[in-house]
Amino acid sequence: MDHLMKGINKMKDKKPDKGSQKPLGMFSAGLKTELFLLALLTLLVIFFSVKSDVFFTAGNLKTLTRQASIYGIIAIGMVVVITSGGIDLSVGSVTGISGIVAAILMVGGTPIPLAMLLAIGCGVLLGFVNGMLVHDGKVPPFIATLGTMTVVRAMIMLITKASMISGIPTSFRQIAQREMLGVPFLFVVWCIIILLTWFMTKKTIFGRNVYALGSNREAARLSGINIRLTTYGVYMFSGLVCSIAGLLLTARLGNGVPTAGSGYELDAIAAAVVGGASLDGGSGSVIGTVLGSMIMATLRQGGVLLGVNSFILEIIIGSLIVVAVLLDKLRN
Repeated sequence: MDHLMKGINKMKDKKPDKGSQKPLGMFSAGLKTELFLLALLTLLVIFFSVKSDVFFTAGNLKTLTRQASIYGIIAIGMVVVITSGGIDLSVGSVTGISGIVAAILMVGGTPIPLAMLLAIGCGVLLGFVNGMLVHDGKVPPFIATLGTMTVVRAMIMLITKASMISGIPTSFRQIAQREMLGVPFLFVVWCIIILLTWFMTKKTIFGRNVYALGSNREAARLSGINIRLTTYGVYMFSGLVCSIAGLLLTARLGNGVPTAGSGYELDAIAAAVVGGASLDGGSGSVIGTVLGSMIMATLRQGGVLLGVNSFILEIIIGSLIVVAVLLDKLRN
């Protein structure tokens, strides 16, 4: 026993060799990704500014930020779900039905604040359904949210009879055109959601649980994390932000459009993945997702100004997604 204790003490006292100590890099892997994305976004802005005289004008930049804001808000919800090890393919449909519910209620005479709250409640409820299917139903997230996406999109078409809902109050439509100190109101809302989500993921117990759940579900369970509440929470959060995006999109369109939000799930996944989120879970960055959203919006807006074929733009964006996933796999 004495020999054993002496051996343990020697191991404690032994200093590691200098050659085995690897100095930490100046930036973490996540910060390196964000700096790279910021550099890429800067290069894209410079390129399109040189190629187009219109790109760097105040009017075009406001249009760009309005477009990026709606995509970006949805992507914020997506990155939280992906970080937890899940996926939410229903974000586009939740965005669409929230706007439709608000439009129907407002046209029917419901006060605007109440209509907006009920629409947000609808989005949160759908998030709860997704969480219940994934956790309690043991349905894989891809299948569960794919089913929700299909059902909700069909419900939109049935409710609206595939027709646009017009007659939305002017005061609601003006939300999309309002500015605060020269900055579009939609962008201000996006910034608020960014700050709140960053705080939630970095400074709260729930945020730490989300990362733990995505890293190792079984280890998270054994450490005492409530898997049910965390799973419900990420999908309900996604439903919340998507419903807010749905309201802003409806205000921007000026009508309740049945096809609103279609395909947004792919853009949200793309922004999150390009921003450094791992589809295996446990890794995701709010700031990276924001930069990813801005890069996607800049590519689209710049391509339109330069008259680039829309199919070529989709090829570029698709290739960017594949490269981002490949880099993530190589890094891991």
